Amino acid sequence: MKYYLDEDISPKIADILKSYKIDAKSTHEAGMIQATDVEQLEYASSEGRCIVTRNRNDFIRLTIKFFNENRPHHGVLIIPYTILGDKFSRIASALKKYAFKHPSGMEPYTIDFLS
Repeated sequence: MKYYLDEDISPKIADILKSYKIDAKSTHEAGMIQATDVEQLEYASSEGRCIVTRNRNDFIRLTIKFFNENRPHHGVLIIPYTILGDKFSRIASALKKYAFKHPSGMEPYTIDFLS
């Protein structure tokens, strides 16, 4: 599993994931701050990464668009707002657990919710 953390996810979470030996890259690290959601998803897809975001509605819509246009897509993992954004360790632990359940990554065009 390779993660790409959207701009609405703290880059501290990517740092924690890397300490767990999980391949994670933040929007900040990629120099993609203020890129559009389409550009974020294109970037994630170009690197074979699942995008991790809180932006549920837009990325569900974009997943359908990418599917209909047969564009590369490596999954969207949504962090619900019930998990507070400043709970870096909790989010990283949940992402670690998810990665171990999906070592080969997500199926193309999959949308899932972190629990």
